[in-house]
Amino acid sequence: MKKLSARRRHPLAAVVVLLLALAATGGLYAAFAPAGTAKADETAQSLAIEEGKKLYSVGCASCHGTGGQGTSDGPSLVGVGSAAVDFQVGTGRMPAQQPGAQVPRKKVIYSQAEIDQLAAYIASLGAGPITPTEDQYNPAGADAAKGGELFRSNCAQCHNFTGEGGALTHGKYAPSLEGVSPKHLYEAMQTGPQNMPSFPDTTMPEKQKKEIIAYVQAVNSEKADNPGGLKLGGLGPVSEGLFAWIFGLGALIAVAIWVAAHTAKAKKS
Repeated sequence: MKKLSARRRHPLAAVVVLLLALAATGGLYAAFAPAGTAKADETAQSLAIEEGKKLYSVGCASCHGTGGQGTSDGPSLVGVGSAAVDFQVGTGRMPAQQPGAQVPRKKVIYSQAEIDQLAAYIASLGAGPITPTEDQYNPAGADAAKGGELFRSNCAQCHNFTGEGGALTHGKYAPSLEGVSPKHLYEAMQTGPQNMPSFPDTTMPEKQKKEIIAYVQAVNSEKADNPGGLKLGGLGPVSEGLFAWIFGLGALIAVAIWVAAHTAKAKKS
């Protein structure tokens, strides 16, 4: 009896039981927790899509069709992705007040939660560019000088040298980039809204997009320095040189005429 009792009270028995319990608990968690988390995420996504569909039916379907297929008043939204929705609605361009050559930026009428729901619904219609995360568009540490080179090569033709905007054809224009958030700048490069070409990661990697955003913030923001004084719209050396020729040379001619006139009067008298 003593030997049997000793075996039952072996000091390692409690350790073995504890390890078995932990292993069983870990096994149960590994088996059920991921599935439960995935199911919860799927349910949340389904709810977002459902709410987004309701918002779409009220604010977007009249132009883009009941299923996003597009109409004569608005293009198809199948495959535009959540990034396009976040940009267009997040900058107030959509819903548009009226059709036209250019949809201007205006006051945003949806909350960010509602924009996310609309984006979820549109994304469910077909794969497209995904709304970027903060890590993707945050320009902290990016090379603004390199971004300036990229901007002048790819963007300045329409937005001019510092992103002040510029006129295009048939009533269209490249909008000013002043005050545009890094997120919306990134999404514009992703999706190519309106007359702008798109720059997917295969064409312009994430790093280069960050560098362009850093440049735009450096030269065209409320905190940007302008050591040259009056920047004349930031239109570049050609237009600024023309300004100098027209007004500077014009002023010199006017002064010369005035001096000549007064000199002639002095001689007559």
